[in-house]
Amino acid sequence: MKANIERTDKKRIVIVGGGLGGLELAFKLVDDDYQVVLVDKNNYHQFPPLIYQVASGGLEPSSISFPFRRLFQGKKDFFFRMAEVESVNTAKKSINTTVGEIEYDYLVLAFGAQTNFFGNKDIEATTLPMKSVSEAMKLRNTILRNLELALTEEDPARKQALMNIVVVGGGASGVEIAGAVAEMKKNIIARDYPDLDSSQMHIYLVNAGDRLLAAMDPVSSKRAERDLKDLHVHIRQPQFATEYKDGILKTSAGLEIPTQTVIWVSGICANTIEGFP
Repeated sequence: MKANIERTDKKRIVIVGGGLGGLELAFKLVDDDYQVVLVDKNNYHQFPPLIYQVASGGLEPSSISFPFRRLFQGKKDFFFRMAEVESVNTAKKSINTTVGEIEYDYLVLAFGAQTNFFGNKDIEATTLPMKSVSEAMKLRNTILRNLELALTEEDPARKQALMNIVVVGGGASGVEIAGAVAEMKKNIIARDYPDLDSSQMHIYLVNAGDRLLAAMDPVSSKRAERDLKDLHVHIRQPQFATEYKDGILKTSAGLEIPTQTVIWVSGICANTIEGFP
């Protein structure tokens, strides 16, 4: 397999990653005297700040997903390749990808971050992250599927577990998705599931820190906490999730929450590739 990008007399800039940073750089360079090659594992840009709205049913995926080829339609000396980068050969000035080798004069790595599970493989395998549109869709489908199951569940304990939703992480993503699901409970569940007692749907936010939105001003933290409590979100802090097994989420404070939906937004870590840095 070959990338099939013809070399010209222009310097070639390869940008790995079509997120906010990579896309902005490509826009700035595409009309300059360079050949621009954008490489991304998806063929569309997704707008991260609104992914939680897709997860909670507030927006459709198409509202925050934009095809790269349409964004750069008609631009000369711009090439897009949907591929994953496997390694970088700095001596040869090339990257090895799933569609073949791509040479570069300048290389920009803007491939973003991934969900940080802090080395806990069990948590990684059983919880729901929210870093991409596809993950958001899986989360939304899981919530709706569990509500459908709760409608016909006769065992009270299993029914409650299906209706309990736990968000792990008190940063911006955790606060956003907890609030969005609470709004979903208030405005959608009661309307679309009239034969399901929406008051029994409990939303927990487990935060390891002393306050929500720790990276922001304390005033913002207090406002976020107040607003979430007004939406009947159960905030549990400072405590962190230690285990999720057999449908029970356990925390460092000894809390045990029966749930079939655990949303993991407890942090991020950088993506890495072989041979760099």
